[in-house]
Amino acid sequence: MNDHRHWLYRPENIRRLWRWGFGILAASVLAQLVFEVYGHFGFDDWFGFNAVYGFLTCTAMVLFAKLLGVLVKRDDSYYQDNSEESGGGP
Repeated sequence: MNDHRHWLYRPENIRRLWRWGFGILAASVLAQLVFEVYGHFGFDDWFGFNAVYGFLTCTAMVLFAKLLGVLVKRDDSYYQDNSEESGGGP
């Protein structure tokens, strides 16, 4: 069977991308065993700090975006024509 879906939607490629992502993350964390990290604040030279900081920051951004979406959400009919209610119009 010929699969005409985009390559990002195919299950085998999704699994492959997850594996590559975890591999790159592990390699970047394990690189601290080889290369010395010089932190500026004392805690930012801990082993794996950048990976944990990146994960927590990304999680905070997603949660903030969800909260912002709840706060600025409009009804489905928000952009419909309300000329009958406003007394006419063009």
